[in-house]
Amino acid sequence: MLLHVSSLPGPQIGDLGDAAHRWVDWLADAGQSMWQILPLVPVNEGGSPYNGLSALAGNPLLVSPARLVDDGLLDASELRGAEGSRPEVDFARVMAWKDHLLHRAFTRFRSGAAPEIRTALQVFRARSGGWIEEYALFRALRDAHGGASWTTWERPIRLRESAAVQVWRERLSEQVEEHVFREFLFERQWAALHEHARTRGVRIVGDIPIFVAHDSADVWANRELFYLDEEGQPTVVAGVPPDYFSKTGQRWGNPLYRWDVMQERGYRWWTERFRRIFEQVDIARIDHFRGFEAYWEISAEEETAMNGCWVSGPGAALFHAVERELGPLPLIAEDLGLITAEVDELRDDLGLPGMRVLQFAFDGDPSNPHLPANYPRNSVCYTGTHDNATVLGWWRDLDLAEREQVRRLIDPREAEVHWDLIRVAFQSTADWALAPLQDVLGLGDKARMNTPGTAEGNWAWRMPENALTDDVQTRLLEITRSSSRLRACGSTPPHP
Repeated sequence: MLLHVSSLPGPQIGDLGDAAHRWVDWLADAGQSMWQILPLVPVNEGGSPYNGLSALAGNPLLVSPARLVDDGLLDASELRGAEGSRPEVDFARVMAWKDHLLHRAFTRFRSGAAPEIRTALQVFRARSGGWIEEYALFRALRDAHGGASWTTWERPIRLRESAAVQVWRERLSEQVEEHVFREFLFERQWAALHEHARTRGVRIVGDIPIFVAHDSADVWANRELFYLDEEGQPTVVAGVPPDYFSKTGQRWGNPLYRWDVMQERGYRWWTERFRRIFEQVDIARIDHFRGFEAYWEISAEEETAMNGCWVSGPGAALFHAVERELGPLPLIAEDLGLITAEVDELRDDLGLPGMRVLQFAFDGDPSNPHLPANYPRNSVCYTGTHDNATVLGWWRDLDLAEREQVRRLIDPREAEVHWDLIRVAFQSTADWALAPLQDVLGLGDKARMNTPGTAEGNWAWRMPENALTDDVQTRLLEITRSSSRLRACGSTPPHP
């Protein structure tokens, strides 16, 4: 199942508390062995996990306040008024509420509360090395500048002059400590949830966006690894040309990597990024895999992605460098969009499973790679992804000709088309099959997580209260069993 943590039940936003643990239990009891999430990174005011403030840090908005009460860092009375789940995540509201609670927790900790976790905090900080210090300083600086992007800060600290860094680190020492503490709370709660999933035989599939946000600790601390001008502004940015998601392409705006510099440094930045993701999850989907073979370069002056050019990426050299340090990488290649033979060759040479999406299968082309008859075993079949309409929303928007193509594969029932496609996915020859929870629940497009190319109304969906019924669980279990995908409870799911 595909479901982001923020979409779970809970006060104002899904978190890492009891509801997340119950979700893992529900999955295991439904015979499922994989839970796919979106990036766990700290988000900015827009809420996109693909535009994080750090590629290595966790999102403190996902910290469970109820578990902080259990730790003695908050009083239960401080959570009153926010007990009920809001139907959607209001990120501005959540940020203000969680910031208040996490600051209280930090203040109490400094005053002596929860002494039993002090050693664990020290271990976390020492183990995290340089990234936690850079991130915590970046967040403290961002707060001190009213949340403004680092390119608007005073020139000495914007360019990380050593004297300025020392002055600001001393000036903001308490705020830096607080951001380290917030990351520790996230890490502690996530580790507990991950361990619970492991005991129930559920592997967690994480997500690695190929690019990072311009307004991030990653770019501020490593400007030499990106194409930036003297003031820190990107000279070229990432995106994709026009495709089935957008007629004008997608101008993501992320700064592009200087792969030559990364290669000279043995791809150490990427090695640490992979090391970090595999501390958090069991498997990782690498977003926009085709960008490692060739990526779409857009001048920063362009307003859309229509005008750009393909530029060669690092290819297999990056992955081999990381593997020499970390060993085999359990990855899923997100190979959607304009895919060339060279991209297929890179994916296959690395032995990675690619993605197949049923919603893309019905264009009338018998060679369409998304048709189940054309799946290689080393692939992952999805009914849809977080970037797609829900199956029900997709079906309702199909014209008569497209519906006829669907009927050549199945005899869809209007009220149960979502179950029909889940069954097709599970009965396919793909080694793995996943579906967004929205499809399991049979929800329409109001439950869509993201619409590519749009800036508003995304990432906010939350599952309705009491949605995880016994009836839905039983139906899912039956389809899983009849598709010969049921694994013994507690057994180890297959490795990619």
